Order: sequence, then C-alpha cells, then structure tokens
Amino acid sequence: MHTLAAANPDHVVLAGDVLDWANTKTGQVRALVLTVAALMAIIAVLMAWWKTRSFVGTLVAFVLAALVLWGISNLSVLQTKVGSEINEASPASIVHVTGGAPALTGEGWRV
Repeated sequence: MHTLAAANPDHVVLAGDVLDWANTKTGQVRALVLTVAALMAIIAVLMAWWKTRSFVGTLVAFVLAALVLWGISNLSVLQTKVGSEINEASPASIVHVTGGAPALTGEGWRV
C-alpha cells in the first residue's frame, strides 16, 4: 500500500492516484452490484418455482430476471439511448391563446 504525503514532506501525491483508486472502487462496486443482482434473480426464479410449481410461472420469472440483469449490466447503453432521444426531441412549443377562451377562474369549468 502506498504511503501518503504526510510520511514524506518531499513526496507529492498526484490526483492520478486518487482517480485510479476511484475507478478501481467503481469497478468493484459495479461487479458487486451485478453479482448481488444475479443472486437475487436466481433466488426469485427458485421462489417462483417453489410457489407455483408451474413451468410458465417459472419461465416468466426467468425472463423478467434476465431483463433486469440485462438492464443493470447495460446501464450505460440505456443511458446514451435515452439521452440521445431526449436531445433529438423538438423543443417545447409555446401556445398562445387568444380570443374566446374562458378564463381559468372557475366559471364555466366543472370537474
């Protein structure tokens, strides 16, 4: 393990060490989350089989678990697809109401 700058005042700690550590920890947390999600998916499929004793119910649980695991493991792909669709959407239109529209004071409007 590396020692910090407090141990040696002439030693300079660069931000690269911190960024490498953060990237490593992020990867480890991502792997842990995916492992826990896979374990939960397996337990959910086994519980579906235990409760229903039905092939169809178990198959539905398996497909749902597979979709959830796919979504978790491909979160960055989903994020870029949604982000690109939002950025490509047309800007919000401004609607101007003129003339005979009733005022929203409660008169003539019943809910």
